Amino acid sequence: MTHALRLSLACAALFAAFAHAVLTGAPERAVSQTSVQTPKQTFTPPTGTQAGGPDYAGTAACLDCHSEKEADYKAQLHGKAANPRTPAAGLGCESCHGPGKKHAENPEDISTLRVFSKMPAREGNATCLTCHARSNHALWQGSAHDARNLSCATCHSIHSPKSPKAQLKTATEIETCATCHKPQVTKQMRATHMPVREGKMTCSTCHNPHGSTNVRQLRQGNWINESCASCHAEKRGPFLFEHAAGRESCVTCHDPHGSSNDRLLVAKLPMLCQRCHIGTRHPSTIYDKAAVDARSNRIIGRGCVNCHSQIHGSNHPSGQALVR
Repeated sequence: MTHALRLSLACAALFAAFAHAVLTGAPERAVSQTSVQTPKQTFTPPTGTQAGGPDYAGTAACLDCHSEKEADYKAQLHGKAANPRTPAAGLGCESCHGPGKKHAENPEDISTLRVFSKMPAREGNATCLTCHARSNHALWQGSAHDARNLSCATCHSIHSPKSPKAQLKTATEIETCATCHKPQVTKQMRATHMPVREGKMTCSTCHNPHGSTNVRQLRQGNWINESCASCHAEKRGPFLFEHAAGRESCVTCHDPHGSSNDRLLVAKLPMLCQRCHIGTRHPSTIYDKAAVDARSNRIIGRGCVNCHSQIHGSNHPSGQALVR
């Protein structure tokens, strides 16, 4: 079969298929199916007895008495009815506080309501966890704050938040943490450069207050060094020669919450090093009588890191003393 004959047969088959489609009306049906569009539906959240049953009064009834909370309620995420995951898209106030018809009829009757300020912490938290149980909140149960019987309302305010995000009771995150963690927050005011004090970081940059798999509720990794190395990657290692103190824990030498020493060290050099290195090749103290000499480098250049510059670890073949 020649090339021209094959081309002719292909064209004939294509023409026959097109003619069949025209005669049977297939293109018209395809166009009519794609051109028909369903009208856009407007979301209207159910309220009151329509959604919850006869025991529910509806958000309008709640706001008739609690009108002072209306502006804050509608301004925050919980009050955005367009989002189907919010309380406003369901039962409104009663999504969290429970059925309120009895309370609406008799303000003294709060038997069916959840009043979070009067509830045990874990009972109140269970209401919040019906929605906030994923992502950052997934490990709340059993976390350090949960074990200490803190409630969500200890830090967060639903109706009158002060912070621009996270609905905190204070204007800033550090102020919230400082209500309990005063020593750690006070350290930030020490003389050394401190990113948290300068607004470059917050407490939750390193810690997840809702729980984590790491110690101290650290966000990254499963031990302290993994958390530090998430930013200080050059100190991660592994190294051919490692500094045992640093490998065990970064906080052996550094205080991440603040220090009056360089590099957030817990003590000045060389006293910091001499906490461990007290009987090696160097004298136990730079104030040893035999070492006090105007020419001694332990008087002129007191920091051990002047020589041992790779103090976190070295990959040099001759770096066993961490000098290169």
